[in-house]
Amino acid sequence: MRAALCLILFSLPQWAQAVTCSDQTHEGRSLTVCTADATQENLRLFLRGSDGAILGQFRDIERTLEDGKTLAFGMNAGMYHADRSPVGHYVEGGTEEMRLLTSGSKGNFGLLPNGVLCLNDGSIRVYETLDFQKQAPTCRDATQSGPMLVIDGDLHPRFLPDSSSRFLRNGVGTSPDGKTAHFVISNQPVTFHEFGRFFRDVLKTPNALYFDGKISRLHAPQLDRSDGGFWMGPIIGVIAPKSSVTE
Repeated sequence: MRAALCLILFSLPQWAQAVTCSDQTHEGRSLTVCTADATQENLRLFLRGSDGAILGQFRDIERTLEDGKTLAFGMNAGMYHADRSPVGHYVEGGTEEMRLLTSGSKGNFGLLPNGVLCLNDGSIRVYETLDFQKQAPTCRDATQSGPMLVIDGDLHPRFLPDSSSRFLRNGVGTSPDGKTAHFVISNQPVTFHEFGRFFRDVLKTPNALYFDGKISRLHAPQLDRSDGGFWMGPIIGVIAPKSSVTE
């Protein structure tokens, strides 16, 4: 009996244990956090379908998956042009679509320093862009966005504590060992300083990267949530067996 129970527990899908989404409150504001274990989960970036057309919606990613697989988590993951092509460095499956940008530019992306999210099998890391250029890590998937929210434990130097610029925002912070990623979306408008403090003070991520503002979107079946709205460019997601989402 005990052996049978151990076998059942061992065979249970790992998704529920390794990817968790929850609503949290920080300084009186609501945020949703999805935490993924890169050593357990199939974390990937998505931009185009097999026909070369940009996907743009969580449901369109679902249509590309093989039978028995589902999108267990999804979030917009980087800024894009009007045609939804990536503004900055973008790599998917080892193929580069857009080169690394290191100079200043307009908008939040150009609020230097910005950064790069680098994914490999079993690891996920946020790098400040110039550090990424210097280290030149190999990334199976990579997306550049900006600004950085937290850089080596410090908030971005241009964030103002008394800023009045508030938007819904989303981003990602990674653990020092590169095994864990915390994806966060605010459910209420927040400033950059408030959003960055959550990564620094609550999640304790030494490096965190901003993804975007008004188009911030989350797909989290655990919470019966899949945000609709604007068409997206790069999307990050976790692919899992369908059974693991319901068990």
